[in-house]
Amino acid sequence: PDGWTESLRDFLNTFPDTLDEIDSLLTTNGIHLGRTLDVGVISAEDAINHGFTGPNLRASGVSYDLRKDKPYYDYEIYDFEVPIGENGDCYDRYLVRMEEMRQSVGILHQALDRLPEGPINVEDPRVSLPSKTDCMSDMESMIHHFKLITEGIAVPEGDCYFAVEGSKGELGMYVVSDGGEKPVRWRIRPPSFVNLSVISKLAEGHLVSDLIMINASLDIVLGEIDR
Repeated sequence: PDGWTESLRDFLNTFPDTLDEIDSLLTTNGIHLGRTLDVGVISAEDAINHGFTGPNLRASGVSYDLRKDKPYYDYEIYDFEVPIGENGDCYDRYLVRMEEMRQSVGILHQALDRLPEGPINVEDPRVSLPSKTDCMSDMESMIHHFKLITEGIAVPEGDCYFAVEGSKGELGMYVVSDGGEKPVRWRIRPPSFVNLSVISKLAEGHLVSDLIMINASLDIVLGEIDR
């Protein structure tokens, strides 16, 4: 939309100041340190064995990021670092996420610099919807839009798993096709559902009140977990 890139640049130019303010308030704050240091600890080996991904895995010292290890969407041409923790506790999970936000600002600046002008879409009528303007003025475009929405896109027979590095961890999709427009099977591999399943181990030896910090440090989405 018009003005979107300018709005994003304005946000990127001011957001680091917000991060600096949070950093000054929390990183060396005695109360914050007391509630997060050595709380909810998980080793690198256990994190891997339990299926941790994303910032929670990297906070335990495991350098694994799909954007670096299995690049997609041209991530290999972007210059950014992958923050790694050491202790695998709530505090390290906080530090990793703080640095990831700073790295994301740099990635977005690079993406904006590479973004071409004009509309962006795949010019393939088999998968690309016509514009709203065309749908309102051209009957063929409206029919094309209706068929793509109601019938879907014919996918070659076979199966595929593809994952991206989400803010919570690895978000993967497994799709099985028989060659038709609807998948025979579709399975989502969510990060939060897997990460939360380890909370009983993270809570061992801690107080009930520590569960608040442990749960927050995992950065889960409840809508993804409710099944």
